[in-house]
Parts: sequence; structure tokens; C-alpha cells
Amino acid sequence: MDVPARKMFLRCVASGIQPRAGLAPTSTRRYSSKKTLDGKEPAQILLQSTLPKPRLDYRAIVENQVFKSHNAFNRKANMPVGNVTTVCQLYDDHREVSRQLNRKRTEQGAAGDRVRQIHDAQERKLAIEEAKALKGDVQALEKRLDDIDSSLLSLALLIPNDTHPDTPIGPEASAAVLSTRGPPLLPASPARDHMQVGRALGLLDLESASTVTGSSWYYLQNEGALLEIALVNYALSIAIKHGFKPVLTPDVVKSDVAYRCGFQPRDPDGAAQNYHLERVGSEPELVLAGTAEIPLAGLFASKVYDERDMPIKVVGVGKAFRAEAGARGADTRGLYRVHQFTKVELFAVTVPESSDSMMEEIAGVQKDIFDGLGFPYRVLDMPTEELGASAYRKYDMEAWMPGRGRWGEISSTSNCTDYQSRRLHARYRPLAPLASEPQQAAHQPALPFVHTLNGTAAAIPRLIVAILENGARFQGNTVVGLNLPAVLRPYWLGVPPNEAAVGIEWVDELRIAP
Repeated sequence: MDVPARKMFLRCVASGIQPRAGLAPTSTRRYSSKKTLDGKEPAQILLQSTLPKPRLDYRAIVENQVFKSHNAFNRKANMPVGNVTTVCQLYDDHREVSRQLNRKRTEQGAAGDRVRQIHDAQERKLAIEEAKALKGDVQALEKRLDDIDSSLLSLALLIPNDTHPDTPIGPEASAAVLSTRGPPLLPASPARDHMQVGRALGLLDLESASTVTGSSWYYLQNEGALLEIALVNYALSIAIKHGFKPVLTPDVVKSDVAYRCGFQPRDPDGAAQNYHLERVGSEPELVLAGTAEIPLAGLFASKVYDERDMPIKVVGVGKAFRAEAGARGADTRGLYRVHQFTKVELFAVTVPESSDSMMEEIAGVQKDIFDGLGFPYRVLDMPTEELGASAYRKYDMEAWMPGRGRWGEISSTSNCTDYQSRRLHARYRPLAPLASEPQQAAHQPALPFVHTLNGTAAAIPRLIVAILENGARFQGNTVVGLNLPAVLRPYWLGVPPNEAAVGIEWVDELRIAP
């Protein structure tokens, strides 16, 4: 067990948390895995892909079985009880059947040589029968090995990434506040609700969107539309200043690619997380991307990079589509949780030794963006139950939204280590061998896997909520204008008469009102 894993394990034990009870039986050797809505196991979906089969580290799972079980429990991983134990059993079975298969293939080859060397008809007939029997044995073992391999992959794919030893353990409420930035908080006030402010200033139209498309869709109008354009270009400019190369991503991805990135297009209970496009003939299943992280990660699939060219940093702009917009309540009102929105996404590929520092660099870019927007926000170290499948560590950034009367998430940053790269086959060519000892080097892939990281530079509707609720100006209970961050002025397409009509004032901190 490596040092971070050991530290995390000791924290689990100290907290009194135990792995799930009820390990899978070892005698029946019947294995099952979670299935998608169409009845296919994850391995079936991935094996039908044009990408290579994911290369998971089964050896690490076996050698760290107790830690992996604790870790999955802490993260509330959605997988069968005793899954890690079953994977270890399957791995042992796989090795044993592989040994039997190799032995039978050797015997089969020897039997074939004997057939060619025997001239006596009776002896030759017996040798042929022996060769046929061995061929049947080989075919049976090959079929058994394929079945074990498929079950092993399907179950191992359900095991989440490891967890950083400093990550808090528990649900969302266990998040650790790392810092609070920006001006003092405005008092909570329903009058500052972004829907009321936006309607009063003619910036958004939810009723027409409901008629045209349905609930949780929206129109941005007039200065509302200009605000989105300015925010996108502002976030892009900051990212480019920090060395991120711009990319315009496709908004449609293969379901297989989304799954490899750690996004399950359909929940195990059958609920759709993504919008699925109707399949045409034998074409692969396509989904609308829930985040530009998916196509950005896919940009590196099945590629090998030189270490000297890393890190590779890109910033993508795309539409994000979320079929499930959330539970009923305040989170579904207005722009906070919607089915489609514009998103600027940071993505980086590094060597393993640099991924922790790259996470801090991405968080630094996000702080640079949000500091300029002039509203209060805080940075959280998210706990285990909020990490999803792929994140090793995750920071969230939340803006104070006085109209909602609470903090609201505007961004996240995740270090996914090699979780995505092992599934996408994104590797690098080291400048020098990674292992000094031959025994250690024998267990390392010739081309190691990169680490991937992602972070939200701008989730536009959430930023608009924060800006409207912190920047609205009032006379009594009437909205009379809007303070906008001065950093957006260079990216603003509006003309002074429009600004005057809406009462726009350009300020450094949104709560500073004339």
C-alpha cells in the first residue's frame, strides 16, 4: 500500500468506519455486475468500442483490498456488496485459468507434433483423438477465460478512484472551508432573487422557454445575452493568459467515451443523466455532453505524449446538457439548475508527480477569474461522498447568493489521477525509466498513464445568478439598475444607450453601489 493510501486507510479506521458487510461467497463463483438501462454490462459497452479495452490495475486492487473496500464505502460507491473481494477472487481465477490454458496449449502443440511424426495408422488415430480432446479443452478454457475477463472488467470498473489522504470523510456537510474571498456578504433578501431582478431589467424570459421547450430552460435577452458573451470571453482570456490553449469542443459524444470518463449516462435505477440521441442503424450510441470535460478528455484518447511536452493545458467552450436538472425546490428555480448551459472548462494532462501542483494551478486560475467578478465566494475541500467515481480530490467554489439566501456552487476542480487515462489509453513516454529496481520496473507499463485534471472556468448561468443577486441596485423595493464587474467592460458589446436603459454601472466589487 502506498503512502497516501496508507494514510487514508488509517483515517478510515480511526473514524470507526468499516467496509460493507456481506462479502460475496467464494464457492459458487457466480459473478454479477451493474447493468445499464439496455441490459448491457459495462464491459460489453466498452468492448464494442473502437477504443482499446480499459487497462485497469488489478494488481493494485488485490494488494490493497482492504483499503479499496474502505475507500469505496467512504465514497458511497454504487457497486455490489463485496465487489472488491469478488474482483480479487476473479483475478485469482483469471491467473489460474491462464496457467491451465497455457499448459493445455503446450500439450496441444506437442500432440500436433506427435501426429505428424507417427506413421502407424492405429497409433496415428489415437494421437489425433488426443489432439482433438486437447483442442476442446483449449476452447473451453478460452471461453471460460473470456467470461472471467468480462466479469472482472465489469466489476473492477465500478471501483472508484483512490482518495487523497487530506480529503474530509463523509457527506457534503463535511466539506472543509479552505478560504473565503471577496467583499463582505450582503444580507439574504428574497428581493434580490435573480428571477425578480432579471425580469425587472428585461434580461431573461423563463415563461417563453417553458412554452417552447419546457421547465428548466431559459432565454437570455438584451444585456443578459451580452453578459453571457462577456463572461465567456473574460474567462477565456484569463485561461489563455495562464497558458491554456483554446478548444471548441463537440457537444455530442459517444456514450462509451462518457462512461470511460467516469460519467454513467444512465443511473442503475434507469434514470437518464444525459440526453441520448436516437441510434441510426449500427451507429454508436451518442449522448449530449454533460460537460466539456468529456470531449476534452477524449481529445487525448489512445495517444502517447513525450514527457518533455507536458503538462498540456487546454480550455474548452461548449454547451452542457443535463437531463436531470435536480430535485424540486429552490435549486430548480430560474437559472441555478437548468437542462442546458454554456460552460468554459479547464483541462490538463500531466505526469503523475505533477498532478497535485497542477490542481493548485487550476484552482489559482479559477480564483483569478472569480476575484475579478467582485462577488463573495469560498473554496471548499469536498468530502468523500461528493467525489463521484473519478476524482481523487475535489475543490468546489461557492458564491454567496443573497437572493437564494445561501452559498451556491459555481465551480469545481478535480484531480482524476490515472482513472480516466487508464480507460481512455492516454499515456506518455518518460524521459527516463521510472523504476530503479528491475523487480519494480517489471510491474510498470512500458508507457505509463498520464494524470488528468479538470476545472470549471465559467458555468455561465451560475455566474449570472451571483452577479444579479449581488449587483442589483434598489430604490426602496424597486430594482433600478445593475452593478457589473469592471473586468467585463472590455468584452461588452453593448452601447452606452443600452447601459443607461438598464442602469448599468461598472464597479470593482458588486456590493459597492452609488
